[in-house]
Amino acid sequence: MKPQKGNLYLIPCPLGETPPLEVLPLHIKKAVEHIDHYIVEHEKNARRFIKSIVPRKSQPDLQFKLINKFTDESEIPKMLAPCLEGIDVGVISDAGCPGIADPGAGVVEQAHLQGVKVVPLVGPSSILMAMMASGFNGQNFAFNGYLPIDKRERKNAIKRLEKLSAEYDQSQLFIETPYRNNQMLESLITTLQPQTKICVACDITLPSEFIKTDTAENWKNKKVDLNKRPTLFIVHKQ
Repeated sequence: MKPQKGNLYLIPCPLGETPPLEVLPLHIKKAVEHIDHYIVEHEKNARRFIKSIVPRKSQPDLQFKLINKFTDESEIPKMLAPCLEGIDVGVISDAGCPGIADPGAGVVEQAHLQGVKVVPLVGPSSILMAMMASGFNGQNFAFNGYLPIDKRERKNAIKRLEKLSAEYDQSQLFIETPYRNNQMLESLITTLQPQTKICVACDITLPSEFIKTDTAENWKNKKVDLNKRPTLFIVHKQ
């Protein structure tokens, strides 16, 4: 008789150097206490998170499989082998919620294909928290990942998102590589129409958290340094 399959737990982690239990519910700690098999972006980061939330957990007993931009897709189904033997497995992102703007989505897809139960746990999502704090349309929004690096292509992408926002009353979210955040904000200010609104949500849940919504015209008079700080940008044109 085959053993009952283990579950795949999606385990959120903090969005920065915040004490985990200040932003994570107790059930995250309980999940980490009993799970020894993990699928993660970077082993070092995952070990540090696990140690921070369950300091007494035996590190040598932990087993890790890596899923990131270098992972061969053919390797992903094998990562769920413990689940097929009745062992629970946890997925941990480098920050925030696994599967949301995160390579862990590939593991979740395979879990469904292999009949493994997926258990998402509550934790901080920068996308949702930015939307919550923006004052924009939470009934209709879209996450667009990264915009093009090329200045002309980026300008065209910004104009396209502004048009979509106006046409569908849809908030448009995107991110940038942290060291290019200031350039992105400048591009938004100079490309968008003056009354189009921009929300900048930076360092969410951290002591340095900064969240502000204003028009492109008014942003010209604001001074904020976003360099190397995790930031969500949201554009909305009514």
